[in-house]
Amino acid sequence: MKINPPLIALAIGAFGIGVTEFSPMGMLPVIADDLGVSIPRAGMLVSAYAIGVLIGAPLMTLGFARMGRRSLLLLCLALFTVGNLMSAFADSYMTLLISRVVTSFNHGAFFGVGAVVAASIVPPHKRASAVSAMFTGLTIATIGGVPLATLVGETIGWRPAFFGTAVIGLIAMVSLRFSLPPMKSEVKADMMAELKVLVRGNVLSVLLLTVVSSSAMFVVFTYIAPILKEETGASAGFVTAMLVVYGTGLAIGNLVSGRLSDISMDGTLIGSLLSVAVLLVLFSFTMDIAWAVVPIIFFWGMATFALVPPLQVKVVTEAADAPNLASAMNQGAFNLGNAIGAALGGGVIDAGLGYPAVALAGAGMALSGLIFALTLRQWAKAKARLAASHA
Repeated sequence: MKINPPLIALAIGAFGIGVTEFSPMGMLPVIADDLGVSIPRAGMLVSAYAIGVLIGAPLMTLGFARMGRRSLLLLCLALFTVGNLMSAFADSYMTLLISRVVTSFNHGAFFGVGAVVAASIVPPHKRASAVSAMFTGLTIATIGGVPLATLVGETIGWRPAFFGTAVIGLIAMVSLRFSLPPMKSEVKADMMAELKVLVRGNVLSVLLLTVVSSSAMFVVFTYIAPILKEETGASAGFVTAMLVVYGTGLAIGNLVSGRLSDISMDGTLIGSLLSVAVLLVLFSFTMDIAWAVVPIIFFWGMATFALVPPLQVKVVTEAADAPNLASAMNQGAFNLGNAIGAALGGGVIDAGLGYPAVALAGAGMALSGLIFALTLRQWAKAKARLAASHA
């Protein structure tokens, strides 16, 4: 699909947000050492961001429902920039925690409204590919932005890394201002209509599947830096290289998933969840072998992000008559899974079960998502047969 200027602008914004969301994972040991906290407590910075996304998504989406789509996206990026500047000047763990929550409030509305905008400017059969194109910015962030932030954190310090991320926010704001049309909102602040759509069984099912699927990722990815340092015996350079490998997998998985999801969203979801489960089991047994870690991390990244486009399109499709809140809440659901995964991984570490058990916990979450996805598929088929019999 030919990428058009509005999609490129959205991808630039997604790049900046992707850097600030994922960079703390690579800098976790540095932040923990500098602030004098444990790795699991530093991991709560990830959970705080995720909870902020969950809270901010409905507040921003409903509170600014009448605002033009471009203006709302610019407001989101302004919050993003201010939050990262606060993080750059944070002098304590609690200050950094609060800064992460402030930063997170932009996330759900930006990706939620952005996904609706992306899907609305292409033909219906290209919607998954359009959403995938927007999320390309997020995957590019994992290839270049996050490893670079990790390298800066290791060599200069984590505060300059957050300052650099704030600069990205300013660049994204300028790009969106001049590349995206105003796109006045057609919503008439019908909060009840948005909320009614949100509580539909089909919509809630997709949101729950998003929570479980993202949990499988963040159980392990939150602690990827200490895993590689302690289990693989990796240097800072190797950790950065593995983040690039993982990000490359995310990017390829995103692009492939966009095309496959246009053919079969359910098939893409089921295949991706099965792949994540198998790869994390393998990782639990091979994380102490450097040469084996490289391909596993690549394919794990590929399978993980292959879940994002179909889940985002499914929730927009199920909530087609009032998609903005549901789309934003899917980002909230993704980050709720982020918080649950980070907490679960931290709990496994605190229990003294070891890092291989963290990978097995991630595999268990992926299997739970697989079972749920298969169940939803059977329910949908049964519902279709029942409707056909009454036609």
